[in-house]
Amino acid sequence: MHGGSAWRTLHTMSNSPNAKPNKLPPGTTQRVLRYAQPFRTLIIGFLILVSISSVLAVVSPLLWGRIVDNGIVKQDKSVVITLSLIVGGIAIINALIGLALRWFSSRIGEGLIYRLRTEVFAHVLRMPVAFFTRTQTGALISRLNTDVIGAQQAFTSTLSGVFSNVIQLVLVAIAMLAISWPITLAALVMLPLFLYPARRVGKQLQGLTREAMNLNASMSSVMTERFNVSGALLVKLFGRLDEEGNQFSLKAGRVRDIGVKIAMANRIFFTALTLVAALATALIYGVGGVLVINQTLSLGHLVALTALLSQLYGPLTSLANVRVDVMTALVSFDRVFEVLDLEPMIDEKSGAHDLEVTGASVEFEHVSFHYPSAAEVSLASLESIAIPTVSAHQDVLNDVSFTIPAGTMAALVGPSGAGKTTITSLVPRLYDTTSGVVRVAGQDVRDVTLSSLRDRIGVVTQDAHMFHDSIKANLLYAKPDASDGELEAALHAA
Repeated sequence: MHGGSAWRTLHTMSNSPNAKPNKLPPGTTQRVLRYAQPFRTLIIGFLILVSISSVLAVVSPLLWGRIVDNGIVKQDKSVVITLSLIVGGIAIINALIGLALRWFSSRIGEGLIYRLRTEVFAHVLRMPVAFFTRTQTGALISRLNTDVIGAQQAFTSTLSGVFSNVIQLVLVAIAMLAISWPITLAALVMLPLFLYPARRVGKQLQGLTREAMNLNASMSSVMTERFNVSGALLVKLFGRLDEEGNQFSLKAGRVRDIGVKIAMANRIFFTALTLVAALATALIYGVGGVLVINQTLSLGHLVALTALLSQLYGPLTSLANVRVDVMTALVSFDRVFEVLDLEPMIDEKSGAHDLEVTGASVEFEHVSFHYPSAAEVSLASLESIAIPTVSAHQDVLNDVSFTIPAGTMAALVGPSGAGKTTITSLVPRLYDTTSGVVRVAGQDVRDVTLSSLRDRIGVVTQDAHMFHDSIKANLLYAKPDASDGELEAALHAA
């Protein structure tokens, strides 16, 4: 890649309006740390092993120098063999530590994924029906999959990277300065040439990552809606195959473009790292070689310095960009927390009792109701467009009162939008009234437990939904303890 084209790409990325990183809400970091509490023992063990691995990584180059000075130069075979065996043993120990680190990181990461997914899933199921009427299913699924996996990287990749890089950087710097402080300072002179482009490129990745997450969630939603029977039928009946393909192609194209930008950013990052490391190595060999010829530096020390240098720039550049790495990981946590922070509008009050049914009458007393606004039940990032809630704060029911005695049948008749479905939704508390009281068997539905209330109510929806499971499993969904005889009776009755 030519240097000019690389910088033009970088300049284009920095001017992209979509690449601007969004600020995280205050307290996000503290909230993330609370999620680490159940894994603190594993994290401590993980960090101890990371520390040992970092120390061993610095010991090996020092031993290489000893092999050259005390073994090869002095032609002492025993020193060469002994130190070589020690270096080999260190390599084996490091390999075993690597396996242990993988076990620790997988336990921490998968445990975190499990906790976040189960919490989000349980929380979403408690959300009101209005939430599901507005939310893109694919966008919601993306929060449970892509974002949760991105969040766990904060504890596995980012945490271990920061900790190991700090330890390794300190140890390598001390070792290099102890061997030859002039050469060490000369090597560090090259560092600013890399840090500037590295930091500039890194700042773009957070915004690009968030936009890619949103687009992937949108595509997931489109596929979820178009690939089910109802969606596919609509697409075919209205002849929208080409239009749907074109719209999906636009989103996929944007994801492709973002992927190219991220790939270019990473390429620029590592190209700069490789270039500066090569220049620094050349500098050390040049200056160090002269010092070896002048007999002010041993050949073994030159070998050790060169080996240590390769372990100096990696940690330095990673730590220079650590804020961006952390922020990128926190973006995923923030998107998960957005869902967890949505307040369920329908919840049981403290001290709610089971519904006692002696006669299943239904009573509405001066009931008024309006549907909740979008801000009360959903997130803009979970909706494909900002859908206005026409009926929000506009009464759908106004001072409605009636009683349906137990054992009777009643029909609600009226034009579309008159409130028939709304009335039937208030009885099982799919929504709560704005004012007034709904009673079942003489008891306020807000005073009884949701499970006991809904166990006593049978609902046949306009659109029958079947889960992708056996007929028996679908029938048992309404009554898990039903006997085979009850299932057969239900099938005959249907």
